[in-house]
Amino acid sequence: MTRSVYVTGIDRGDGRQAVELGVMELLSRQVDRVGVFRPLAHAASPGERGSDHLIELLRTRYRLELPPTELYGLTYEEAAALQAAHGQDELVSTLVDRFRAVERQCEAVLVLGTDFSDTNIPDELAFNARLANEFGAWVLPVVGGQGEDEQTVIAEVRNAHRAYRDLGCSTLAMIANRVTPAVKQPVLRVLSEKLPIPVYVIPEEVALAAPTVAQLVEATGAEVLLGDAAGLARDVRSFVFGGAMLPTFLPALTEGALVVTPGDRADLVIGSLAAHAAGAPPIAGVLLTLGQHPGPNVMALAARLAPGTPVAVVPEGSWLTAAALTHLEGRIGPDSPRKAEIALGLFELHVDTGELTKRFELSRSERVTPMMFEHELLERARADRRHIVLPEGTEDRVLQAAEVLLRRNICDLTLLGEPEAVQRKAAALGIELPQPQEGADRAQVRIVDPAASPLRQQFAELYARLRAHKGMTVEQALDVVTEVSYFGTLMVREGIADGMVSGAVHSTAATIRPAFEVIKTSPGAAIVSSVFFMCLADRVLVYGDCAVNPDPDARQLADIAIQSAETAAQFGVEPRVAMLSYSTGTSGFGADVDKVRRATELVREQRPDLLVEGPIQYDAAVDAHVAATKLPGSPVAGRASVLIFPDLNTGNNTYKAVQRSAGAVAVGPVLQGLRKPVNDLSRGALVEDIVNTVAITAIQSQTPEGAR
Repeated sequence: MTRSVYVTGIDRGDGRQAVELGVMELLSRQVDRVGVFRPLAHAASPGERGSDHLIELLRTRYRLELPPTELYGLTYEEAAALQAAHGQDELVSTLVDRFRAVERQCEAVLVLGTDFSDTNIPDELAFNARLANEFGAWVLPVVGGQGEDEQTVIAEVRNAHRAYRDLGCSTLAMIANRVTPAVKQPVLRVLSEKLPIPVYVIPEEVALAAPTVAQLVEATGAEVLLGDAAGLARDVRSFVFGGAMLPTFLPALTEGALVVTPGDRADLVIGSLAAHAAGAPPIAGVLLTLGQHPGPNVMALAARLAPGTPVAVVPEGSWLTAAALTHLEGRIGPDSPRKAEIALGLFELHVDTGELTKRFELSRSERVTPMMFEHELLERARADRRHIVLPEGTEDRVLQAAEVLLRRNICDLTLLGEPEAVQRKAAALGIELPQPQEGADRAQVRIVDPAASPLRQQFAELYARLRAHKGMTVEQALDVVTEVSYFGTLMVREGIADGMVSGAVHSTAATIRPAFEVIKTSPGAAIVSSVFFMCLADRVLVYGDCAVNPDPDARQLADIAIQSAETAAQFGVEPRVAMLSYSTGTSGFGADVDKVRRATELVREQRPDLLVEGPIQYDAAVDAHVAATKLPGSPVAGRASVLIFPDLNTGNNTYKAVQRSAGAVAVGPVLQGLRKPVNDLSRGALVEDIVNTVAITAIQSQTPEGAR
């Protein structure tokens, strides 16, 4: 049975988009086919539906397959005309029909209620309640608490609960959103005692309320003269209007400020950008008024001073520009992925997602999509938060991934690098790295400079002892341990961090060599090897070894198979092991086939509990129809989940071919066989790849060392 959740409110300004995104995240973790439906939408122009930033974000982020036109019911104008001509019953009937068309194609549907903004709907709350009842959906009311005191928030939430209850709704929970942080706990305590359903209180988050530079450009019709995508995505937290001379003007700059000044004030333009480049303070950008463009020399200097920082120009003067900017608030959309991560982190921190999920009454899908697998990784990492060290602390993608990891409360982090350089790069990306707080329930980040760390001497002495057989001295080791990969690996060995992820800018050898020297292999592991999690449309396969061992012998191949099966089981993939070759069963001969055959025998001897088949060709391993012909009756053929390649050449090429040709998501390489987890990244890794790899590393560290 399809289950639906209808997120609604009682007034505008409740910040409901963050809740809607959070609910969509929960639904997509449970089932494969999730839909979204907005009964009434504002038209971008007469007769046009679909100009909805949140809908577009949900479509792209969650890969919704439904046509965009099916995700909307009617425009408010169409609804008003229909109701005026035929009454509300006809309007509701039309919307129900369009909702059912979405519902029939989905296992769960998120319904986005009306926005209480210029809708011309009489008794809008009752209208939402009626639609929810007609849809057979749970109702999740969101009450805005921005700027309200404790008693007001409590009263409004209780009134909203009573109103939806009296209208016959099945209320899932109540959410008070954008609440002043100081009153969060008192409000939560009182409401939890007074209401018979779960209550969640989400505090105001400045980063969500702040518009991005891109939004301001759109709102004012500005022409962008300088700036890249990362710069345009920066949050604007305040405005500084330039009129004073530079010495008086500079102290007024604050972090995240947008400088608004006439285009002929080259001194303020260059001064603001120079202050930004120096890191004190990092501004959001510069908006020039009166339609005046600075000269080419000024623009060339501006581009060199602060690459990527936006500079835009509007034709209006400062007064009209200020009026256009004053009431603009941030929005969550496809053009603001950082805000989406901030919103999800806020939702997951303040909402009991496990409790809410149970109330959905959804049965988990048997299919495992790439998104469901990735969500499971983040959930498992978050459930037992660990500490991961990232040596490449000044790399853009690493910092962007760090922000996601911290916002989503996935793990504590140490970034290696010179602190001022790391903070300056983060500020240029619009990323705020919070200062560590003792006893905080949020994920923490620390920035450590290996060259200046008090651990340097301790690590040098340790490394010199470990490598004494190679002639290493403490004096030499003092230089070695300042290299970030060595310093991070030593942190892991000493238990200061639980795992390490590197390789966004370093080679695989630079990442793995320190682990071989310092951490070494785990008990029972003959070699260190790797797997990729290959997330196909409907399942997850494990490929090994596609990254480390060029030409393993039979014993090594058996060890890789056993390690890969254990890794698969650790991450929820039932291991059915296929030892791949160019022939199946007894049909082939030669040294290569014999190696795979012997490796299969060794696996059966060492782990008789494992389901293993080999030699077997790839098609017979994964295709039930081929398996029925080539190996009828095999418990693995046609159902293999762990595929072991005979050599690195075959494995690496196959994983890349499947990734590119079949559209699979490849997560890895994940190293196995080490005493403590260290994982390598591709130098082309995307931010989401880094996030997934860190989550995997954190999960690996949750397993006791002796069990790996």
